[in-house]
Amino acid sequence: MCDEISTQGICAACKKSLVYVSDAYCMKCGKPLEEEQEAYCADCKKRNHYFEQGRALYSYQGALRPSLYRLKYSNRREYAVVYGREMAKYLGKWIRRMRIARIVPVPLHPSRQRKRGYNQAALLAGEIGRQLGLPVDQKLLYRVKKTEAQKSLTGQERRKNLSQAFQVRGEILPGERILLVDDIYTTGATADAAALCLRRSGRCLVFVLSAAIGG
Repeated sequence: MCDEISTQGICAACKKSLVYVSDAYCMKCGKPLEEEQEAYCADCKKRNHYFEQGRALYSYQGALRPSLYRLKYSNRREYAVVYGREMAKYLGKWIRRMRIARIVPVPLHPSRQRKRGYNQAALLAGEIGRQLGLPVDQKLLYRVKKTEAQKSLTGQERRKNLSQAFQVRGEILPGERILLVDDIYTTGATADAAALCLRRSGRCLVFVLSAAIGG
């Protein structure tokens, strides 16, 4: 990305460099599929997830990587407005079809959020909620365990790292449909840990939406 992204949108040249997830995606996690006739990715064939279904707008590759890095670590909060708007535009029909009652961002540990000053998932969720007229609840799910950085860990290590990392502090109605929002989906360890926590606290259905997907 050229770093000229603003709340007005992404420039035409950069938009051409983004790789959108096509119609050939895993019916469970939303990852792009190499074989269009397949229904599930290799990972979802091997293990179960605690969420109902996941979707993502972009494939996590190329120019998108530094762009999301700047959103996450360089205080480029305006990126979340643009990406949240794009997520609502392209995946809004799916969100409506899932009959989502409220949107819940994946939380940061309080110490990490104080250091960063914001939670990029909450910014994305806020914009999606504004675009679609859906409530965003930032107080339902908390991260109570300060976990290690995920990027250097294996899939199994990530799941162990996130074990009992979340806690629910609020009421969940039986059968409620919750949309869990994050910036990047890789192995699904974070989404699974958060979804499991939500499901244990109330017999809800959890769906996952991320700006980018890869891994």
